[in-house]
Amino acid sequence: MTTSTPAEQDLRYPIGRAQRKTTLSATDRAAAIDALASAPGELRAAVAGLSDAQLDTPYRPGGWTVRQLVHHVADSHMNAYTRFRLAFTEDNPTIKPYEEARWAELEDARTLPIDVSLSLLDAMHQRLVVLLRATPAEAFQRPLSHPENGPMTVDGLLNTYQWHGRHHTAHVAALRARMQWT
Repeated sequence: MTTSTPAEQDLRYPIGRAQRKTTLSATDRAAAIDALASAPGELRAAVAGLSDAQLDTPYRPGGWTVRQLVHHVADSHMNAYTRFRLAFTEDNPTIKPYEEARWAELEDARTLPIDVSLSLLDAMHQRLVVLLRATPAEAFQRPLSHPENGPMTVDGLLNTYQWHGRHHTAHVAALRARMQWT
């Protein structure tokens, strides 16, 4: 088992690890939906003005490049979009995990301009936020199952993805600060 130093943990989890929750209060749910609404713009602002060389810099030793990270957020949130829709339309669906590290090694994730994924995030989050804001409170307790993480609720899914966007945006912000990129 490998252990990491506190400094490595800070680079890996700049906002801390995700807290697994099954139920959110109405206030926390609204804040989580607001976080999803602002996530694409915040990621876009974090990467604004970076050169290709900077985009091809790992955000931490042994981590993905900033380019891969941006494409990963789009990949992950596309999966999230589908997972939300399945949870709202099927009875306790089993969602499919994916090999995110392997997806990040595919040619498009390593080389494609990030504007493609940033535009995708803008459009996808716009649809997702409209859906979530129109969903009755009781529907956020609908169950779904993740083969690796077990039973979940829509509230839990929402909590995970609002954290996920902030988590990766913080990776870019921390790298910019360390490298003194303005």
